[in-house]
Amino acid sequence: MRSSVQRSWPLFLRIFALMLGTVLLVQILNFAILLMMPPPTPAIFTANRVAAVARAGRDPTGLLKSEISNGPPRQTDNPRDRRVAASIAGDLGLPRTKVTVETERSAMPMFAGAFRPPMAMGMGPRHHPPSFDTALFGPFVVSIETPDGRWRVIQPSHNMIGPWRMRIILWFLVAMAVAAPIAWALARRVAKPIKLFAAAAERLGRDPRTDPLPVAGPPEIAEAASAFNLMQERLNRYVEDRTTLIAAVAHDLRTPLMRLSLRLEKAPDDIRASSEGDIQEMNQRIGSAMAFVRDMTRHVRRQKLDLRSLAESVTDDFADRGDAVVLHPGDALALEGDAPSLKALLANLVGNAVKYAGHADVRLRREGGVAIVEVSDSGPGMAQADLERAFEPFFRAEQSRNRDTGGSGLGLASVRAVARGHGGDATIANRPDGGLIAQVTLPV
Repeated sequence: MRSSVQRSWPLFLRIFALMLGTVLLVQILNFAILLMMPPPTPAIFTANRVAAVARAGRDPTGLLKSEISNGPPRQTDNPRDRRVAASIAGDLGLPRTKVTVETERSAMPMFAGAFRPPMAMGMGPRHHPPSFDTALFGPFVVSIETPDGRWRVIQPSHNMIGPWRMRIILWFLVAMAVAAPIAWALARRVAKPIKLFAAAAERLGRDPRTDPLPVAGPPEIAEAASAFNLMQERLNRYVEDRTTLIAAVAHDLRTPLMRLSLRLEKAPDDIRASSEGDIQEMNQRIGSAMAFVRDMTRHVRRQKLDLRSLAESVTDDFADRGDAVVLHPGDALALEGDAPSLKALLANLVGNAVKYAGHADVRLRREGGVAIVEVSDSGPGMAQADLERAFEPFFRAEQSRNRDTGGSGLGLASVRAVARGHGGDATIANRPDGGLIAQVTLPV
């Protein structure tokens, strides 16, 4: 695989070649339009012909249209327009002020002349013959004052978007249709690796032991995938080292506790009774810590499951023991997850509510692509400062919870770890009417 990656072109060279090829293709299409559709010969109207149309009131060929307008024409400062107006006025036997010529009239003056056909070779401004100097072509407007004070307006019949220009527009659309798939393929190719890395980062956040990225593709992508996989390996090794250390410390603490319990057999009864209770509590906490570490390092096996069925199983177990636990009805909630971990999550939340409030209300619902689990009670609640630390390992809110009820302070920490391991989260808050409400969100 590595040799194939090394032989492949770098990504920036592929993008450069694709862009260069697209530009070359567009230029070839532009050159083809010059060969296949040369500009048409422009229609040239002499001053004598315009004067004839003004006398007749219409053009037999239909190339010029004649209309009557009440508004005065716009004056122009173009010397050539003045010469053509003088020639038309002389032909009609009218004073110069009775005729106005305006060429290159456009709603966008900055593009004036852009649509005028080019002059033939040898017909520049200093080399064209006198007859051509009084000719009109392209867009123009000739205004001739009539005896009744109105103006006869003569201008070409066809608009600027003629058949030839329509063919140019169609050819432009064809060029766009040819270049668009190439641009789309380029954009997809550039965005695909970013999308893959985003999906891999999301999977890594849900499960650090997810499969590594495949090292394939251009050298830049393969190098980034290798760096991502190396980062994932280091993160897993870092977490495993810390959890292994915690498990080793917890395991080793049991040996001195065992020696202390043996020595206490010869102690007075009052000292032995109180010390044995402390040793038993320490053993319970050590067992909870080892179970927490074991759950966090266990490789989860995700499968399709019904979250409501898991909740029914948990609440039925509590109800069989005589606890006041209610699961509100609702639709099934199918998602992919680890059944033992999610069942332990539900058991922790329901167990906390039963332990500290005597009852638990469980609700499950779906909002969009998220499944929401809510476990509420009507107990004493918690202080705001304790709510912010409730999910910290080994934290116990002694101000609002009874010390005699026990608990290692790992239940809520395990709940949040399982929720985040499935791509969700867990929160806890006081209810307005008293008690607590714990909410867990899980992606469906």
